[in-house]
Amino acid sequence: MPISTGPSGTMRSETGRTRAGAGAPLLDDVRLDFDGSLLGVREVLARVMRSIDILSLDPDEKGSVELVLAEALNNVVEHAYRGAAERPVHLELHHAADGLHVLIRDSGRPMPEERLPLSDLSTPDGEGPDAPEGGFGWFIIRHIARDIAYRRQNAENVLTFRVAVGLDPTLHWPCGHEGEGRQSSRRPIQK
Repeated sequence: MPISTGPSGTMRSETGRTRAGAGAPLLDDVRLDFDGSLLGVREVLARVMRSIDILSLDPDEKGSVELVLAEALNNVVEHAYRGAAERPVHLELHHAADGLHVLIRDSGRPMPEERLPLSDLSTPDGEGPDAPEGGFGWFIIRHIARDIAYRRQNAENVLTFRVAVGLDPTLHWPCGHEGEGRQSSRRPIQK
């Protein structure tokens, strides 16, 4: 297992090979454990972006992946861990025919009411983009990601979602939108 150590602590990676479908590029599954700090997020984002180069994503797709991961991981640091240093975050990426599947796990505070926050930007109750905490991050996540799910399991937050990028061009997408309206044949990430 390759190990990379940066100023924010140890980043560990384990990989497994996967193929999304006929003609799809080969991508190693990515599993990273890193310190839940802003520096740790920056380091892991750089590593993830290098690891998905094999998918030959166009710049918009790469930007979407980076943006949604940055928003979700920074939420862990800022809200679940409230800036406490050296708290572990686990990130998994798996590429399938319907896109990039993501799992984020942390041992921080649960989400309020243990459910995903609403993302309506028009609410006048301090939850919109002008609120002190912004409220815009979850709007961005919901706009980019699909199949978003949150659960509290074994005193950990588990967030999963899919980003419809690097899709298998040989598949027919029945709803007119690539990656939409179809169930993935791969097993969901469960940890």
